[in-house]
Amino acid sequence: MKKQVYSCGIDYLQVMDEDGGIDLQLMPSIPDSKIVEMYKWMLFTRNLDAKTLSLQRQGRAVTYAPLVGEEASQIGVALAMRKDDVLAPSFRQHGIHIARGQPLDDYFIYWKGYEDGSKSARSINALAVCVPVGTQVPHGAGVAFAQRYMGKDAATVAYVGDGGTSEGDFHEALNFAGVYKLPLIVVIENNQWAISVPRKGQTAAETLAQKAVAAGIRGVQVDGNDVLAVYKAAADALASAKDGPTLIECVTYRMGMHTTADDPTKYRAEEEVNAWKARDPLRRVNLYLTSKGLWSSQLEQETTEQHQRQIDEAVERAEQFKPDPRGMFETLYSFMPDALKEEEDNAVSNNFWM
Repeated sequence: MKKQVYSCGIDYLQVMDEDGGIDLQLMPSIPDSKIVEMYKWMLFTRNLDAKTLSLQRQGRAVTYAPLVGEEASQIGVALAMRKDDVLAPSFRQHGIHIARGQPLDDYFIYWKGYEDGSKSARSINALAVCVPVGTQVPHGAGVAFAQRYMGKDAATVAYVGDGGTSEGDFHEALNFAGVYKLPLIVVIENNQWAISVPRKGQTAAETLAQKAVAAGIRGVQVDGNDVLAVYKAAADALASAKDGPTLIECVTYRMGMHTTADDPTKYRAEEEVNAWKARDPLRRVNLYLTSKGLWSSQLEQETTEQHQRQIDEAVERAEQFKPDPRGMFETLYSFMPDALKEEEDNAVSNNFWM
């Protein structure tokens, strides 16, 4: 006997096209003022990214992972998340951290190389920046398990790149979340390149969203440069999180380098980058708002100048920061072992960091 035992399909979602046109049937129920807010955060994130990249090139920041081109896949989720929801980021979600309330001073302190900049993560319900590829997804599943166990009306959003979907951590977390129906949303920022490895080098699967099928959970692919589609997918996933997890693949593009230690011109063609520029996530929102009389070139200039003042002031404050080396002792464990306390006392008494 031979019969089909399972079949599936993955939906693709786009609300706003490259020219700012809207599919009214898919439009989320939000006022235009919300879209203006989205655009302002996207613009702020792009301005912040440019400043941080400049600081790194001047030797005033450590190795940095630019996010230019991926603003919609972050701000759409950030504005859909609720206060008690928890973020489990990788290393490129600067936009979400800022939109959810991370102080700019702490942001720059972190990118100056000081762990003290991560301390405010708890206040915005976020785990610390995670550089090892994929390990944050099991962390997110663990937080979601705790949320369910404690009966909280909240969910966890874990981010991973297309390269991270090749890691065992990613699949183990999805499987665990599916079995226990955890309130976990995993967002794949499919920016087409994992350093120099192209998307086609990660998997033979037609989509990354279909990785959800093997875990028995919901999966959807969205236009990751469409902030409205991302917002809608995230809001729907959060609303249904009490019934189980969702995997969201945001199809976007990394317009810059993987990190400032990378040279993308060595492995990808300029024609490819130029083709994606037409899909710029900010351009399409700008066109939409301008067509409705809600935005203008003058407002763009004024807003950008305001952003730059905020950013420059935060940089100046961050550069006055002096770290307390006791942090390396006191934040390692939930309680300090006697042996570590002896090391701290010895370091303090001998002024090892003076």
